[in-house]
Amino acid sequence: MPVQLLPETPSQTAGPYVHIGLALEAAGNPPRDLEIAHEMATADAPGEHIVLVGNVYDGNGHLIRDAFLEFWQADHQGVYDPIYDPQKPFNCFGRTATGEDGQWLLNTIKPGIVLNAAGTPMAAHINLSLFARGINIHLQTRLYFDDEAQANAIDPVLNLIEQPARRETLIAKRCSIDGKLAYQFDIRVQGEDETVFFDF
Repeated sequence: MPVQLLPETPSQTAGPYVHIGLALEAAGNPPRDLEIAHEMATADAPGEHIVLVGNVYDGNGHLIRDAFLEFWQADHQGVYDPIYDPQKPFNCFGRTATGEDGQWLLNTIKPGIVLNAAGTPMAAHINLSLFARGINIHLQTRLYFDDEAQANAIDPVLNLIEQPARRETLIAKRCSIDGKLAYQFDIRVQGEDETVFFDF
């Protein structure tokens, strides 16, 4: 019997309704009992607590106010935990969204060094997926830290980017928010200083 190949299902954009299903509070709705949100670490989670904050810009430099972001990172010891449990002090997965002010925010801990498949250490980083209206397939990138310059300089993934200036689009800048250690990471979907995105 011949194999019947089925046509590929057409892709659709994620917005503008992604908040309604995955970021209820950002959409102005009450949260569910179990909500994967922007609090990846409780106060008693081990490691260095940090706040990540940023904006998402379109190709014209305008704020995208309904972007949805997912984060996946190692813990402070460089270990990924695939099980999400709201009772744990730290989960390796989190979500956030931009609001009317165009800003997103995430509370987490600074990840530790992770070894790649070849056993080479990678600089502290957080994997990030971006969903927004007009984007057929979510965009994937990484966030590194500007106070990890020595580790960043030898990171095998950053060094895959041929133009050194383009690597800077993946570096979050250290700052302070209400006295807490924070990092600013703006994402530019297109245009000048477009963020480097990966095809994982």
